[in-house]
Amino acid sequence: MAENPVIKKFGSAAAPSATELQTMYDQPAYTGPRAGTRYMTLDDVVQRTGAMLLVLVLAGAAAWELVPLHSFQAALVVGLIGGLGLGLYMSFTMKANAALCLAYSAFEGVALGSISKAFESVYPGIVIEAVTGTVMVALGMLFVYKIGAIRVTPKFTRVLVGAMFGVLGLMLVNGIAYLFTPDGLGIRGNGPAAVIFSLICIAIAAMNLVWDFDVIERGIRNGADEKFAWYASFGLMVTLVWLYLEILRLLGNLRNN
Repeated sequence: MAENPVIKKFGSAAAPSATELQTMYDQPAYTGPRAGTRYMTLDDVVQRTGAMLLVLVLAGAAAWELVPLHSFQAALVVGLIGGLGLGLYMSFTMKANAALCLAYSAFEGVALGSISKAFESVYPGIVIEAVTGTVMVALGMLFVYKIGAIRVTPKFTRVLVGAMFGVLGLMLVNGIAYLFTPDGLGIRGNGPAAVIFSLICIAIAAMNLVWDFDVIERGIRNGADEKFAWYASFGLMVTLVWLYLEILRLLGNLRNN
C-alpha cells in the first residue's frame, strides 16, 4: 500500500494538527525570484528587445556601408555562422544574458546588412518594403493575439513545432538537392514553388510571433526572474529576423515573375 503523503510529511500515523495543516496550506508553491533579483516585467522585455534591435540596425548599417558589394557573401557567412552558433547555444542551454544577446544581434545585423545591400542593388526599394512588411505583420499578430483571436493551446504548440521542423527538414533536403541539380527542389529559386514556400514560411513565422508573445505574457504572469527577459527577447528577435528574410526573398521572387 502506498504511503500516505501526510504521514510521510510529518512522520506520524496520527492526523496532523490544525497548526501543521495551516503550515502546509501557507507554504507557497513558488517562492519568487532569487534574493537580490526581482520579477520580470513587460518593460524589461521591451527595453531588452529595443537594445537588441538597436545593435542589429547599427551592425547592419555598418555592414551596408563598409562591406563591398562584390564580397557581401563573406560578410553574410560570418554573420550567419556567428549568429547561428550563439543562437543554438542560447536555445539549448536556455542561458541568455546581455553579452550573448547583443553579440547575437551584432552578428545578425552584419548578415542582414550584407544580404539587404545585395537585394537592394538588384531590386531598388525592396529593403524598405521588406522592413515595412515585417513591422506590419508583427503589429498585426500582436493585435490578433491581444484580442484573443488566436490562442496558444497545447495543440497549437504541437502543430507549430511540427510545421517548423517540417520546413527545416525541407530546407536541408533542398540543400542536398543542390548537389545534384542547379535549382535544388526549386523552393529557393525564382519559380512558383519558391513563392509558395516563402508564403508558408511567412505564415509559420507569423504564428511563431504569437507563441513568442504568449511566452512573454506567461513569464510575467507566473513571476519569472527578470533575467528571463533576455531569453524572451532573444526568441522574439529570432522570429523577426526569420520573418524579414522570408519577406525579402518573397518580394524578390515576385519582382522576377
